[in-house]
Amino acid sequence: MKNSTKRATIYIDSELHHALRIKAAEIERPISEIVNEAIKYALIEDSIDLSVFEQRRNEQLLTFEEVLKKLKKNGKI
Repeated sequence: MKNSTKRATIYIDSELHHALRIKAAEIERPISEIVNEAIKYALIEDSIDLSVFEQRRNEQLLTFEEVLKKLKKNGKI
């Protein structure tokens, strides 16, 4: 299967871009490869989060106030 790429224009904070250029030079990889890898990791993390949300769908919901009361009762706060 042929790996296709698309060209995109993105705007990166200048300090982040500077750090990215230095990292790319140090590890001898192109910036686009580093950015693609970071995007893949972010999407994988989102996928894992959605899976966990689905697994916990039927759990009892607690309000913030209920959590605070429990923490106070247990002497945590």
